[in-house]
Amino acid sequence: MSTVLEQDPAPLRSPPLLGFWYAAATSSEVAPGAMKGVMLLSTPILLCRAKDGRVSAMLDLCPHRGMPLSFGRMEDDRVECYYHGWQFGTDGRCTAIPSLVSDSPIDPKKICVTPFLCQDLDDYIWVYMADSRYPDRPIPPLMRHPRPSSPYLMFQHSQMLSSTLDDGVVGLMDPAHGPYVHQSSLWRKPASQHDKAKTFEPIPNGFRMIGHAPSKNSPPYQLLKWVSGGGELTTTIDFVLPNQRYEFIQCGSLWVSIRVLMTPISEHETRMDFCAAWNAFRWLPFGTSIFRYFAKGFLAQDKVAMDRQSIGLKYKPPFRLVGDADQQAKWYHKLKAAHVASLQTGQPLDHPLKGPVTLRWRS
Repeated sequence: MSTVLEQDPAPLRSPPLLGFWYAAATSSEVAPGAMKGVMLLSTPILLCRAKDGRVSAMLDLCPHRGMPLSFGRMEDDRVECYYHGWQFGTDGRCTAIPSLVSDSPIDPKKICVTPFLCQDLDDYIWVYMADSRYPDRPIPPLMRHPRPSSPYLMFQHSQMLSSTLDDGVVGLMDPAHGPYVHQSSLWRKPASQHDKAKTFEPIPNGFRMIGHAPSKNSPPYQLLKWVSGGGELTTTIDFVLPNQRYEFIQCGSLWVSIRVLMTPISEHETRMDFCAAWNAFRWLPFGTSIFRYFAKGFLAQDKVAMDRQSIGLKYKPPFRLVGDADQQAKWYHKLKAAHVASLQTGQPLDHPLKGPVTLRWRS
């Protein structure tokens, strides 16, 4: 007799949420007096940094004939179009049209490139992708990357994935792939799997895996505990809409803080932005280089998995989310839908997680 599992089909993928801040580039990618063209949510955006360090953003299209402004140059805090030399201030307003005669009735200042709200915070340049359907919606504050003490070391890494934002986020929160995708003598092996139980609670626009002792089959965690003198080691993991995962590991006065962003570039391209800060192991010679080596190897394994999965996803197969290991993916889809419903109805967000819930899986 065959056994039929009751399986919940995954909700249809939906577009990235508007009305949120998205990381457009690392802070170091745009030097004072320079500019950089980027793609964000299938929108070409020009990032500019004035000589005094202030950042700004505008649509990367000249309103004259659609030439990307990023092909031009920036001089004296003015953006000059490569095609006809039109110039724009960092606020997007046109300041000069060289082809106009001196007595032309045309006022360049009445022409403007669409500007975007922009800020430089926690080593990233962020752009606010407004939702024109809800112009009165308050602009949410940017979430900070926790770094509770100084000095600390830091490492950033970005990599492109052949995936939609939804598939990238679901992969980000998946707890069961570790022993297979990340097989390593320094991390995990399939034979090291065991039952786990983690408790989650709702937080604004997201959910939290509350503080717990990390898995004993994860050597890096155990190394941190050994360095701290054997104190209590705890890990807290948050997911927050639209695309952010935070992991904070602490043992006594030592801490490691990791933020991973799944940044939607286009419909089928997502950039994984990884940033880690830590005050542990600062005494270790070449500590940042060692962390970079292992972190990039770990993240490269995720990229291989996501790129390989994208081959199968071209055929649009139905998903079957089964058991507690897939529950976070279900919460994500429901949370995203609840956010949209809240905007449409004007009612408070109906959070899919009503209170603390303990999930159990093997990994």
